Amino acid sequence: MYGGFTRFELELESLANPYYLNHLASQKLLQDTDFVEYLRYLQYFTQPEYVRYLNYPGPTLKALELLQQEQFRRDILSPETVARLANAILSSSIKPK
Repeated sequence: MYGGFTRFELELESLANPYYLNHLASQKLLQDTDFVEYLRYLQYFTQPEYVRYLNYPGPTLKALELLQQEQFRRDILSPETVARLANAILSSSIKPK
């Protein structure tokens, strides 16, 4: 346990962080067949009985969806793509009064 969360929970939620995705890409993990299979496996979190365990379901599931696309796994190496994704996540988290 890390701060009340399991390592698995922390790693899954980390997918909502574009800078973490960029790090994974720079380490060539997003090109690794086994890791890509693991990302496919994680799609079970889109089911209602599992999505309720996510603290940030919107960004986490969107990132998981994007990571299924080979083009995105290449594009996330680009600082521009990282910035666009970070801005989109930030914009969606700001709620008008």
